[in-house]
Amino acid sequence: MEKLSTPEILAAIADGLGDWRKLGQPLAARYRVADTVRGAAFVSAVAQAAVAAGRDPEIRMGRGFVDVALSTAAKDGGRWVTAQDVDMARTVSELARNQGLAPAPGEVAQVELALDTADSAAVAPFWAALLTSGAPHRSWEVLDPTSRVPNVWFQKTGAHEAPRQRWHVDLWLAPEAAGERIAAAVAAGGTVVDDSEAPSFTVLADPDGNKACVCTALGRS
Repeated sequence: MEKLSTPEILAAIADGLGDWRKLGQPLAARYRVADTVRGAAFVSAVAQAAVAAGRDPEIRMGRGFVDVALSTAAKDGGRWVTAQDVDMARTVSELARNQGLAPAPGEVAQVELALDTADSAAVAPFWAALLTSGAPHRSWEVLDPTSRVPNVWFQKTGAHEAPRQRWHVDLWLAPEAAGERIAAAVAAGGTVVDDSEAPSFTVLADPDGNKACVCTALGRS
């Protein structure tokens, strides 16, 4: 199944998939539900449609919401969005409309952990074994196939001896939610370190200088 580019995915969202947002790997949607029974009925409908379409979505139900994430797993441990995932997203949106569920696209989010390293090929097996019990991985990222733990990706850096921040959080948000979240973080004592790549990503720091990035799908290939 051929991987869609981010611009192709964003074009599909603009063309009738307003419920959905592109995060780090998947297409993601959140729907508001009145109670557990309504949520379970929606989950059941999505599951049946997914089986019929040969798709395997990630579905999470909590108090007042159902989250659905769509992506295609690759044999090398990667994960991407295909045309089949986009088709499934259209089906899920239709099911939600038929059940009178309200989408909340601005609430979708995904956390990834980024580790600075001069040798990602050396450290990736350790993190794959520790976090995923040895699931297939690539030298630049570890993705838990069951989404129990955040994804980890490795950011290339030069070798160094002086202590420095090695880990940072990447928070993926819907584009319309990023500005408000950045403003809230700044109001809470943070600073904007670098917004030259916004809206793709904006680097923030807490009062101690620990950095984090707010990421969106905009401006990506």
